[in-house]
Amino acid sequence: MNETTRRDFLKRAAAGATLAALAEDVLAQTSAASATGLPTRVLGRTGQRVSILALGGWHIGAIKDDAESIRLMQAALDEGITFFDNAWDYHDGRSEDLMGRALAEGGRREKVFLMTKDCERDYQGSQRCLEDSLRRLRTDHLDLWQFHEMVYDNDPDWVFEKGGIKAAIDARQAGKVRYIGFTGHKHPNIHLKMLGKPFDWDSAQMPINVMDAHYRSFQSQVVPVCLEKKVGVIGMKGYGGSHPEGIMAKSGLTVAEAYRYALSQPVSAQVVGLTSLDQLKQAVALARSFTPMTAAEQSALRDRVRDVAGDGRYELFKSTVVFDGPHHRKQHGFAV
Repeated sequence: MNETTRRDFLKRAAAGATLAALAEDVLAQTSAASATGLPTRVLGRTGQRVSILALGGWHIGAIKDDAESIRLMQAALDEGITFFDNAWDYHDGRSEDLMGRALAEGGRREKVFLMTKDCERDYQGSQRCLEDSLRRLRTDHLDLWQFHEMVYDNDPDWVFEKGGIKAAIDARQAGKVRYIGFTGHKHPNIHLKMLGKPFDWDSAQMPINVMDAHYRSFQSQVVPVCLEKKVGVIGMKGYGGSHPEGIMAKSGLTVAEAYRYALSQPVSAQVVGLTSLDQLKQAVALARSFTPMTAAEQSALRDRVRDVAGDGRYELFKSTVVFDGPHHRKQHGFAV
């Protein structure tokens, strides 16, 4: 081994050790669950503790009965899920409206780390999204506001060129937004492009699941950069997407295996889509009994799904427009 090769090897080894230590730090920050709570972790640079499960806002709006949806959200909070996810465009605003109604009762808003998403890329559109979201959610501020669906290659450029990022910064200065992040499910390169922009992101939301390890992998390519930059990682699509039963069930992967694996990654929280009290009970039980998978257990699970994961059949949100929101399709001139 020549001297140059040796130096490169040592640099890679040192970088790998550093990343491993950063990942361990995230898991080490996990608090114990109380009798009526969930474990929590710190959300990146913010220092804020959030429950390791976040309640998915899309599913909330998919429940047909308003009272049932509100009851589920309030029960989730009572059980210790204190991180609530949403987006301006979910069910044309219905998800935000229902969540606002649920949190307005009994001072519940003060107990929640509330996040919703900006679906526009320009300044005025982003301002409109923010004011709509604040009104629907019945609050004067958001704990986290994320640019939604960075799924087209030019989305990162649009956010900065059209003024969306300025709207977010102004909103933060005005006290309407505490922290700023972004989401996406299409390709790691788009996330890396956002992370390379001249802004200190507080969070990044992305697919985190066992299949991801073998196909356009966010956990391999994006998570290490987030850890280095102290950006809080929020996982989603832990069991395959927006279907309550989970697309990955067809692979033989169980809910318990899927979410134990996801929570064993250095995520601050994993978003779960729930549509019933029975699903809530199962999710809470998984979170309260969570113990990290060993490296050997993770490797064995990844090996088990290798043949069905590598072609992306269970992660079509990465390779098709099927999971792209209609608002964003129209934004880019594609048919809905």
